Amino acid sequence: MPFIANTDQQRAEMLKKIGKGSIDELLEVIPPELRCKDLDVPPGLTEQEVRTRLANLADHNSTNLISFLGGGFYDHFIPAAVDSLISRAEFYTAYTPYQPEISQGTLQAIYEYQSAICRLTEMQVANASLYDGGTAVYEAIMMALRVTGRNRVIIDDSVSPIYRKMVQSYTSNLGISLQETLSREGLPSRKTLEAEVNQETAAVIVQNPNFFGCIDDLSDIAELAHRKGALLIVSCYPISLGILKPPGQMGADIVVGEGQSLGMHVSFGGPYLGFMATREKYMRKMPGRIVGRTLDDQGRQGFVLTLQAREQHIRREKATSNICTNEGLCALTALIYLSLLGRNGLPELAQVCADKANYAQSRLTQVKGVTMRFPKRWYFNEFVLNLPMAAEKVIRGLFTRGIAAGFPLGRYWPEMSNCLLVAITEKRTKEDIDYLAHTLEVIL
Repeated sequence: MPFIANTDQQRAEMLKKIGKGSIDELLEVIPPELRCKDLDVPPGLTEQEVRTRLANLADHNSTNLISFLGGGFYDHFIPAAVDSLISRAEFYTAYTPYQPEISQGTLQAIYEYQSAICRLTEMQVANASLYDGGTAVYEAIMMALRVTGRNRVIIDDSVSPIYRKMVQSYTSNLGISLQETLSREGLPSRKTLEAEVNQETAAVIVQNPNFFGCIDDLSDIAELAHRKGALLIVSCYPISLGILKPPGQMGADIVVGEGQSLGMHVSFGGPYLGFMATREKYMRKMPGRIVGRTLDDQGRQGFVLTLQAREQHIRREKATSNICTNEGLCALTALIYLSLLGRNGLPELAQVCADKANYAQSRLTQVKGVTMRFPKRWYFNEFVLNLPMAAEKVIRGLFTRGIAAGFPLGRYWPEMSNCLLVAITEKRTKEDIDYLAHTLEVIL
């Protein structure tokens, strides 16, 4: 069957009905210079030929690179059960659960996901409606503005530059005063924050572990923000929470992050999952939807959309959010992944990542001329190396030898052109790390 199923006779009948003799006559109202030229489309293929063609194209993506890339998106092992379960038709085809009486499975899955995020972050309320880690930071900013009635926001430059660029784009025409502070030796500068946070500040935004991989205890920043009447927004890496102090314990008011590491493939950039959790007193200022558990008039357990930001469809510029959506399938993926790992598996996984990163740091700094950029800082599974030459050049050399070496920080910090951000997950073996060290030594 052709892609367009209409026959020549059916097309002729439709054209006659609207008073046109041909497709060209129908399109006469479009100026010739604006029309598509003849497309160089090859002839059609059979299903078998299409499958063979696509398989050959897909093989070009399988370069068997050993990946040490990070910067917010990580190559973690995904148990086969994750993809198997989310591919069930009742999950895979479900969309927004507007009718709770026929959406109990979807609603319960979202409720359990919210519970998992709350437990992970040690916050009281979570939603399930954000696109990714970057838009989650923006949504947290808008939420903080609603809570405080202020419009000044401070974001540290140790927060992902990708997130900061997204925030700048979203806020550029909203009359929001957005100020970036410069980190010091890999961590937010307390002295700078003390000077910049004032009575007009709605929120302070930091990240832990931050983009450089450095770990911080943000309790003092939370105290500073609260003393000035501002909120603390923390962006975090969920796998690290298996062993690190959760943001809720540090005094965070809003916790956001990228959920890709919770069972989602890197997949050339998506779809991903933004998560958000907050304190109960701010719940009604949170965008998106929140599923609750209740009892019906017969005492039976049920799940409902306790809060849902339907006003985004009718209030336009006054809406809580115009970019949040139903992230049910990605949220379910994260829930299944966390459930498979369990309360013991997640800390074990986080510890394995940290231990392997510690070995990699030790091994790589044995290479002549390679040092740690922030030697006095703790890190989780990611760290910054100082190289004796431009990181971009080193990356190109390693790529030809089958290694995706890491992220060149000079792309966003010109003064760090010789710096390489290296990430280690549980998938990287001792042999992988030793091969990276050996090849790096050869190139240098």
